[in-house]
This record gives sequence, C-alpha cells and structure tokens, in this order.
Amino acid sequence: MLKQLTAALALMASPLVAQDFSEGSEARSWNLYAEVPAKFEATVVDLLCTFTGDCPADCGAGKRQLGLLRTADDTLILPMKNSQPAFTGAAVELQPFCNQTITVDGLMIDDPELGANNVYLVQTIVPPGSGDKIKANKWTKNWAAEHPEAKGKGPWFRRDPGVKAIIAEEGYLGLGLEVDGAWIAENF
Repeated sequence: MLKQLTAALALMASPLVAQDFSEGSEARSWNLYAEVPAKFEATVVDLLCTFTGDCPADCGAGKRQLGLLRTADDTLILPMKNSQPAFTGAAVELQPFCNQTITVDGLMIDDPELGANNVYLVQTIVPPGSGDKIKANKWTKNWAAEHPEAKGKGPWFRRDPGVKAIIAEEGYLGLGLEVDGAWIAENF
C-alpha cells in the first residue's frame, strides 16, 4: 500500500510544464489566476482506489472523488469542478466513464506558490470511440432530480436539505447557533 501511495503522489507532483496541452483546446476562460486551457486524453480513476487499493468496480458509485490519469505523461489530474458557476460537479460528470479513457477539455490551474498543482476544471468530455462532445454541466440537473422537494427559485444550496440541516445544527458560520446569533445581532 505504501508503494501505491508513493507512486500516486509522484504522479501528482509531475510538472505541468513538461508538455503544453493548450493546443486544440476550446475551453472558455474563467479569468482565474494561473488558468491555462488544457485538452488531453485521460483515464477516469477512483482516487481512493489509486491511493489505497480499495477499488470497487464502479468507482464508488458516485460516492468518491474521481481523478484523471493523463495518458500522455501518467500525471494524476484533480478535476475539481465542471463548467457550471459553482465549484461542484466534476465527479458527477466523470462517473459514467469510470475506468474508461476519455478526452477532456477545460482549464488547468497550476501554481506552486498557491499550492495548486494539476487542478482541473472540466468543461467538455468526449467519450471513448465518439467524436461527440458532452458539455460538463449536468450537476444541478442531477441535484434537482434528487431533491424534488427543494424546488424553487435561487441558488440550489439555499434550498438543499443537507445544507439546511447543517445550518440548523451548526449555524451559518459553523460555530454554533449561539455564536451565529451574537454575530448577526452585532452585524445586522
């Protein structure tokens, strides 16, 4: 297990500058610091499996964070979001392609000073054997289908039953209802 963990960490530490993956990218800029368009082929992997050897056939059935093992240089890429405004959705978008090699297009964030290495924002996916691009934008649609009781206007997180339960228990600041009450009284 230590050998697998060491190998996985070495993959994550591989330098982005070794190759330029911006050629052919159609990624839309988010104007984020250190963003670079990046289009590449990669295998969708279960990160827990990669690090520990605990490998269910379905990459954890949507309950685990997924990664992209880039074909060109065996670098492990961490997809942190899809093409939607919130920092959500990468695992939902990649889950159908568990253990398959796909082509992704999006934005790479790589800045050692920020501590960001091989962080990726997936915008489109091309499945194996297909030339058809799939927009990586289904997270909120999936969320709405899973939470029909939370229908309404406004951002999803203001209506999410799980988020509301945590706020009810721990407060908006996560420091308890008493601290929240004092802060709200002082600032509003």
